[in-house]
Amino acid sequence: MERIHRLNPLLEILRGSPGRVQKILVQKEKGHGKIAEMIRLAREAGISLVFVPRPKLDRLAPGHQGAVAILTAKEFSSVEDLLVSGKKPFLVLLDEIEDPQNLGAIIRSAEGAGADGIILPERRSAQPTDTVLAVSSGAAAHLKIARVTNLVRTMEELKRRGLWLVGAEAGAGRPWYDFDYTVPIGIVFGSEGRGLRRLVREKCDELRSIPLFGRVNSLNVAAAAAVFFFEIVRQRSLKPNE
Repeated sequence: MERIHRLNPLLEILRGSPGRVQKILVQKEKGHGKIAEMIRLAREAGISLVFVPRPKLDRLAPGHQGAVAILTAKEFSSVEDLLVSGKKPFLVLLDEIEDPQNLGAIIRSAEGAGADGIILPERRSAQPTDTVLAVSSGAAAHLKIARVTNLVRTMEELKRRGLWLVGAEAGAGRPWYDFDYTVPIGIVFGSEGRGLRRLVREKCDELRSIPLFGRVNSLNVAAAAAVFFFEIVRQRSLKPNE
């Protein structure tokens, strides 16, 4: 079971995946202005609402905004599910991203850029927890996420299915925009600090980097991901029929 106590992510879950919400504890006292909208959506979905004194919510989830939802675990998609959109796939592969804040931010940017889904390894990776849901501002409720036992084998299968895999790698030599992202694409990001593992790097068709001109020699992975994602959006917007 998971809990979520921030209203914006909860509203997005109620709009996108209400079946995950088992019940919502709501403070009896007047609370945040978005509570009324949350109650309306919950009642439309037939979700149980339990009104409790604020001190009980304070003990359950310090920092809540007037409600705490009890959720079932997120249902993961298969890799096949991510490839059925009927258009050229745009996938995001994460190689051992361990910080939930980074995972949440990447999910938010990927969903905003129209990605078809995210692929995570089952081990040594952050998972879509309460923290990730909150950081993603509810985007995790709308974006498909697949977990795989072996990322390298999954990359091999995606290449057989016609995807080009571009790895984000500091110092790769060629800039992030120097690639035709109108093709079926999978963008691969490595872990914080270590970057892409050797076998993952070797399975990428191309490597691209974001040149930096300040004193800091690397970008946060979530910031780098957003740069890549919206270059894909830019190129595909210019060539909508390709």
